[in-house]
Amino acid sequence: MITDEVWKLPAIVNPFLSYRAAIPLAQEQIGVMMSILKSREESMESFLDLGCGDGILGAAVLGEFPRAHGVFADFSEPMLEQTREQLKDYSGQLTFKNLDYGNPNWVHEVQPYAPFDAIVSGYSIHHQPDERKRSLYEEIYSFMKPGGWFINIEHVSSAAQLNIDLFENHYVTARYAIEKQNGGTCTLEQLADEYKYRPDKAANILASVELQCDWLREIGYEEVDCYFRIYELAVFGGRKPNQKS
Repeated sequence: MITDEVWKLPAIVNPFLSYRAAIPLAQEQIGVMMSILKSREESMESFLDLGCGDGILGAAVLGEFPRAHGVFADFSEPMLEQTREQLKDYSGQLTFKNLDYGNPNWVHEVQPYAPFDAIVSGYSIHHQPDERKRSLYEEIYSFMKPGGWFINIEHVSSAAQLNIDLFENHYVTARYAIEKQNGGTCTLEQLADEYKYRPDKAANILASVELQCDWLREIGYEEVDCYFRIYELAVFGGRKPNQKS
């Protein structure tokens, strides 16, 4: 099985969604994303949630811009099912696409809905090889309106082993607390082993946030920066320049 194919399996998807609260400062990361999007002077008419998972980022966008049209794209049908259910109140203004953006042909399925005021992605693009990541950032750039933002909430590589260890300890300890609260019987050591040998780990191809920001600048994005970071998690992105008169 291709390593990232595990995200098509309900047995992997459901535990991930259950333990989202173990992600350090997850709400704050989304808050930073929304602060960036709200800095735009233009109205939010359309957005793309790429690798949407259960649609939590797109849901945050809709909460602030309830009239926007959203395209939710993911190659995991169980994830898309979660999104459809959780955002059913907005169903008339949403489009769902089961696609694999690891294949450059994904652009043909999304092209009819472009350009977008914003493209967001969360914990998804790091599954792609670095060469594909950079190409994807170019494709995303081509899909944005002038002044549009691309924001990536992402798992990134770290130069310091301590940073990696701190992230792992935080996540495992938080998961243990959730397990105990829900009546679970797993020990902290068992959860640590489970995390270390988790089936989706091989799907992670991490790149540094510095390198990825350099790619964005080379492509033509402006206001490129890492707007938030904790351990191996970062919120970074950039804006497509406004058209010049």
